[in-house]
Amino acid sequence: MLSLFTLVALLSATAAAATRSAPSSTSKAAASATLSGGSSTASGPGTTLQSGYLWIRAVEAPNFHKYLQTKPEYSPGTAILDSYTTAGQFQIVSGQLVQLIGGGGLLYANVVQNTTAAVKLAVTFNTTKNAFGTFAFSGDAVQWSTPNIQRPNLSAWLVCANQQLFINLGPYAYMTPAGCVDETVSTLSIVMRRDNTN
Repeated sequence: MLSLFTLVALLSATAAAATRSAPSSTSKAAASATLSGGSSTASGPGTTLQSGYLWIRAVEAPNFHKYLQTKPEYSPGTAILDSYTTAGQFQIVSGQLVQLIGGGGLLYANVVQNTTAAVKLAVTFNTTKNAFGTFAFSGDAVQWSTPNIQRPNLSAWLVCANQQLFINLGPYAYMTPAGCVDETVSTLSIVMRRDNTN
């Protein structure tokens, strides 16, 4: 895990602003930071946090500082929380949670509708925009809502088997489904390195 000391020390390690401009949106602004380490066979945005994009991570144990990303990496697939070395870069644009991939491409978080009495909804990333609900920031917390579902906590998420991320439709930390843990996910716009000092 990154220690608070390491995070504070990295504030001085910011890089020049990224050359890629972010799509127009109401997303939170982010500083640019250079990261070291990590590798991928898929095409990602690189080791510099791109202008307008953020890292998103869990803030509670047992997934403290596990970062949002796709599996497979930088490709359409399952939303997971995992190592900071493979963290995705995200922003919210017009209610869409967007991941930046290589070549300026985008993936969109899609909430999988469930027709049964669900307690959680799966999240995947696809090349098509989400048609179910809206993503938003509340402070640094990432929220999801839809008029069709009354959620007691719009910032409640679940991490279940294989680090898969779900939207928690129930109360936070109450009657948590078997095999899952409650989480909230928050943004981080700077102070992260991809090295062995986690």
